[in-house]
Order: sequence, then structure tokens, then C-alpha cells
Amino acid sequence: MVDMGNRNHAPADDLILSARANFRRKAGAWLGQGILFAITSVAALAVLFIFYFIARDSIPFFASRGFAEFFTDTAWYPSREPGHFGALPIFVGSGLVTLGAVFLAVPLGVAAAVCLSDVLPFSVRQVVKPIIEILAAIPSVAYGFFALVVFAPLLQDAGNKVLMTAWWILAGPTLLLLVMVLGDLSTTWVKNEKHVRAARITATLLIGCVAAYVLVAGARFMGAITIITGTNALNVSVILGIMALPTVVSVSEDALQAAGRELREGSYALGATRAETLCRTILPAASSGILAAAMLGIMRALGETMVVWMASGNAAQIPEPFFNYLMPIRTLTATIAGDMGEADHVTGSDRYHVLFAMGLCLLAFSFICNLIAEWFVARQRRKLGGE
Repeated sequence: MVDMGNRNHAPADDLILSARANFRRKAGAWLGQGILFAITSVAALAVLFIFYFIARDSIPFFASRGFAEFFTDTAWYPSREPGHFGALPIFVGSGLVTLGAVFLAVPLGVAAAVCLSDVLPFSVRQVVKPIIEILAAIPSVAYGFFALVVFAPLLQDAGNKVLMTAWWILAGPTLLLLVMVLGDLSTTWVKNEKHVRAARITATLLIGCVAAYVLVAGARFMGAITIITGTNALNVSVILGIMALPTVVSVSEDALQAAGRELREGSYALGATRAETLCRTILPAASSGILAAAMLGIMRALGETMVVWMASGNAAQIPEPFFNYLMPIRTLTATIAGDMGEADHVTGSDRYHVLFAMGLCLLAFSFICNLIAEWFVARQRRKLGGE
């Protein structure tokens, strides 16, 4: 009878134990999810608090001065009485150096990433990529000293020779690679396989003649340039481009590697050449990662402080003509870093709050760029997924 009683109560005990184990399991899962959610929320909360505190100290400036003077006026004299806070030249200066740095870093970085992922042998890639990434470990102040002490006097004393040499070194291989790729791609319209070789040679020669003319004309133009001061937008753009180059190369190369070997082999199996495979298969597949690399390069150049503070000339003026990179400029980050020490003594004044207004503009621009990048990445994923 005892055995029968134990046997009859055993299922109920098992159900109780099973319910307790299930409760403990769910409680552990909820606790773990809560801890992970709290950890991941720290970054988002930090960004929100940064936005809040910067916006809180920038609103008094816009309340007293309005938006028109800050965004449209060209007079920047914050220490005068009354002060003038026209930040348009500073926005232009930030835009010029960022555009110049991206124009240098993104094409060179993507080309270097393509070379590392699909051209160079694996053993060479293992040596070259760490060397490129070492550039990211150099402190920005060291770049600033180089730009101020070495590069600025070199530009001022022999600027035309420096520009002409740089043109030959950078434009020569770039145009040669472009001629080879365009010559290879130009034969896709030829239907008869017997005429492919002749069409490729003809197209390569024609494109090569145009490239040679551009190369020679560009060298003559660079040799005729006269640089008055070495602390200018060109100096800062070149150094910022070098600083952003490791980020662009590393992220782009990872994106190209993520495209997979199967995609390349499938393209080759269908009869595509290496240039066609790279331009029409691999680069479109890795476009979201390349865009992320470009955005990171833009943020690296836009947010840099020490180099632009030391080597830009710090002149709040709009260059004439507009894209004249040989004139001194002033950027948002350099203005914030340079004026905050003096503005801190008059906390609560317009000179103090205008610096937070500049910081808010930088944050807003970064946020918009991230939103655009996220939208493009999502769109590219839907496109590649056939949705």
C-alpha cells in the first residue's frame, strides 16, 4: 500500500519540481536579458545625455541671438563688445577640410582594400595591412606637429614642386589602373568573340591617350601654383586624409572579404574577367560596408581637433574663390577647443553658449550621416536579398 501511495503521488511531485525548474529557468532568462539590455542601453543613454546637456547650453544662445546671425553672417568676433557670432566661415572651413580629406582617403582606401583582398597574394596582405593600420595608432598631436613643423614649411617654400610630385605619384598609378579597368570593361558590348581582343586594345589605347593628356595637363597646372602660406586647408586636408586612411582601408577590406569566395568563383565561372568581377559583382555586394567605411572616414576627419587647430591657420574667412584650398581656414572643432578656455571665464555669456551651439551642430550632422548610412545599408540588404 505504501508503494502504491508513493507511486500515485510521484507524478504530482514531478509536476511541482518541473514547474519550479521552469520558473527558475524563465527567471534566469529574464534576469540575463535584463542585465544585457541594461548594458546595451548604457551607450544609448550616454548619447542621449550628451545631446541633452549640449542642447541645454546651446539654447540660450539661439534664444538671445536667433539663427540668422549664426548660420548666415560671416563676421566672427566673439571677444568684441558687442560680439559678432557669424559662424558661416567656420562651417565652410569644416566642410572644405572634410571634403578634401574624404576625397583623398576614400578613393585611395577603397583601391588599397581591393588590392589587398583581390590582387595581392595572401602572404603580402598579411604584412601590408598591419603596416597600414599602424597609422591609426599614431597620436593626432604627432600628426599636428608634422603638419606644422614639416609639411607647412615644405608647402610654403616649394609648394608647386610638392604638388607636382604628389600628382605624378598619386594620379599616375590611379589613371593607369583606370585605363586597364575601363579597357577591360569596354569590350562587354562586343558580341563576336573574335573581335574582343582588337576592341580591348583599341579602347585601351584611346582611354590611355586621354589619361596621358589629363596627367600631363594636371602636372603643368600643379607646377604653376604659388602657395603663400603653408598653414592652409590643403595642409590639413592631406593630413586628415592620411589619418582617415587606415579606417577606410580596414573596414572596406573586411567588407570585400565578407563578399565570399563563392561569389568570385561564380562570376569567373560565368566568363567574367577580374575587372568585371570586381566592378559588377564584388563592389556592389560590399557597397554597404564600403559606405560604412566612407562614413567613418568622414566622422574621423570632421571630429579631428589637434591637427586643424595647429595647421589650418585659424582664420575665420571664406576662401576666395570658394574651393581655394591654399588659404587659411578655421573649423568648428578648432574653434571650440581654442575658445573654450577663454569663454569659460564668462560662463553664461553668448561667447560661452555659442560653442555649445557649434557642438550641437556637429552632433546633429553626425547623427544625420549615421541615419543616411543605416538607410542605405538596409536598402542594399533588401536589394541583395531580392525583397
